[in-house]
Amino acid sequence: MLSTLARTATRRPLTVISLWVVFLLLGFGLGTGVFGRLSDNVPEVPGTESEAAAQYLDRVDPAGESITAVVEGTAVLDPGLRAQVERAVAEVREVAGVAAVPDPYKTPGLLAEDGRALIVPIALEGGLGDDAEERTVNDATDRIKEIDAPEVHVSGGPLLGLQIGEKAQEDVKNAELISLPVVLALLLVVFGGLRSAVLPLVIAVSGVAGAFLALFLFSGVTDISVYAIQVTTMLGLGLAVDYALLMLVRFREERRNTSSPEDVVEAVHRTVAAAGRTVLFSGLTVAVSLTGLLVFPSVFLRSMGLAVAAVVVVDMLAALTLLPALLARFGGKIPPAKVRPEGEEGRVFARLARFSARNRIAVLAVIVPALLVLALPVAGMRINLGDAQQLPSSTEARQLYDTVDAHFPPGTGVSPVTVVLKPGTDRATVDRIQSLSPRAESRSVPGGITVVELPPPGSVDGDGATDLVKRVRELRGAEPVQVTGPAARLVDFREMLADRAPWAAVTVLAGIFVLLFAFTGSVLIPLRTIATTLLSLGAALGVVVWVFQDGHLAGLLGAEGLGALSLTAPPLIIAIAFGLAMDYELFILARMREARRRTGDDQEAVVTGLRRSGRVVTCAALLLAVVFGAFMTGGFSPILQIGLGLTLAVLIDATVVRMLLVPATMALLGRRAWWAPKPLRRVHDRFGLSEETEAEPHVTTPA
Repeated sequence: MLSTLARTATRRPLTVISLWVVFLLLGFGLGTGVFGRLSDNVPEVPGTESEAAAQYLDRVDPAGESITAVVEGTAVLDPGLRAQVERAVAEVREVAGVAAVPDPYKTPGLLAEDGRALIVPIALEGGLGDDAEERTVNDATDRIKEIDAPEVHVSGGPLLGLQIGEKAQEDVKNAELISLPVVLALLLVVFGGLRSAVLPLVIAVSGVAGAFLALFLFSGVTDISVYAIQVTTMLGLGLAVDYALLMLVRFREERRNTSSPEDVVEAVHRTVAAAGRTVLFSGLTVAVSLTGLLVFPSVFLRSMGLAVAAVVVVDMLAALTLLPALLARFGGKIPPAKVRPEGEEGRVFARLARFSARNRIAVLAVIVPALLVLALPVAGMRINLGDAQQLPSSTEARQLYDTVDAHFPPGTGVSPVTVVLKPGTDRATVDRIQSLSPRAESRSVPGGITVVELPPPGSVDGDGATDLVKRVRELRGAEPVQVTGPAARLVDFREMLADRAPWAAVTVLAGIFVLLFAFTGSVLIPLRTIATTLLSLGAALGVVVWVFQDGHLAGLLGAEGLGALSLTAPPLIIAIAFGLAMDYELFILARMREARRRTGDDQEAVVTGLRRSGRVVTCAALLLAVVFGAFMTGGFSPILQIGLGLTLAVLIDATVVRMLLVPATMALLGRRAWWAPKPLRRVHDRFGLSEETEAEPHVTTPA
């Protein structure tokens, strides 16, 4: 397969390049339409009680969305300002599609006790189409914004997703402007030439286009989270650079023995046959890691898993088709890698490998406990929906939140726990449920249904709100009562994660084991790889909990301790970081395997493998860290959490784990590292993929 791809790309390079240009135009043209389709409904899980109750209410009592305005002034009771507000409220009520706007001066709870702020909730009619809803929201917002006050903010409902989408688009643009020049500068240092440095960026741009196009296509069939843009774009950008870096380093090595244009094409073929195999397996392992997200019924997690997997496939295909075509066309102008004296190439990494191999017990005794200590905070990890505190201070929603928080009592504007009491519910049960909150309100809807709204103490996702959901569910017994609302969705989301997480882990670990076995022919190497990767992943996630949940050093990142992580962060960090770690493992194992097949010396193969791959792995990790760091400048707390988690996972894995733990554990296993039972060895000999290069001496794997 790889030889076919390579020969097709080199035989018709201009055709391949032209097809990718069309793809780029689609990605940056059609694909960018996803920014207008983003959703903030992350915790929805089909089939759960909260989702079923919400859909039931929508059928029997369809209600429209709502947006919220807040006006802040030195004195909102000032006659001039009050006249403006009352006039604006009256005009908004006349806007087509607006259902109701209460008088903020006469409705309890809407006027701040200090007299310096007021809230204007605007309810929209149910059943509005997307275009009609957009016109209504825009007209109402424009009218409210005409109020001449020091601060006027409008957000919530459909406006929130639009505002966050605009901020996400701005952040992606800024991240690209920051990361691409820095990545180019680092690539210039690595390769020492502009042509070699630019090619990974071409592949990276293809990855970004793939991210946009994949998300746009998925948005036609499912909701796409407001955080999906940054996650898929930064991963597409980073992985594309990784894959291109690996291929180019190998190409420059193959170029040492070329002179004519025909030799350059043959060097491309050998590059794809060797490094292309590693890229193929790397892409597959990342994609397999993301299949764990498909086990969860959450629309958000499934859509993220599919979208990120699609981006990985685009990066992989670009590295295996577009890059060979570019090399066939322009590779003759790329200088070969310098021939270094024997022992000079990668001598630092060789010394690390020998040190770790000689002191394997000491290395394990120091590093393993250290990583476990870093992972300890994971035991107390909490996930919450989060509120506008997770948003950057420059967003309208955050400014509205800060204004309300500064002038109104805690709990103002918090979504209630909604209880749906269907016909046949015992009156005593209704009374007990209403008694759970002193501010409970009830209303009747068609079909003999009663809806009770219980304002929770504290935040929408705090312990008070989730405990309230659990108490209602305990009180109802066998009565026809359902609970919905954000707090109920959070409870159901947590239960879904707990129920499905073991199955997701089994799916991913089994898939990774099979791929690594196909790559190495060993049973013990996959087990060792999984164990060391879990150590680095646990350490990275532990630091994220320590920073963003507990608040230690969060201010250095422009964040604050929130008492919990965003529910989007842990699943994505675990799935993506696990796949990225496999990248570096495969880079190293590929070189170890080559050296072992060539020399038959297991111990020296470990040293040679690290000598030949250490520089690539280190550079790739540094480039990924630059990309992730650039996306962390946007200020979205979930993106900060994901970015920090992935950055730490990559850096810990590429340094401590791959440079120290890998040689130490390989030395500890010795020749047994490449062992497999005879039946499995026969399976690998028949079905496992092998190098498509010229025949090399084969070393028999020990029984």
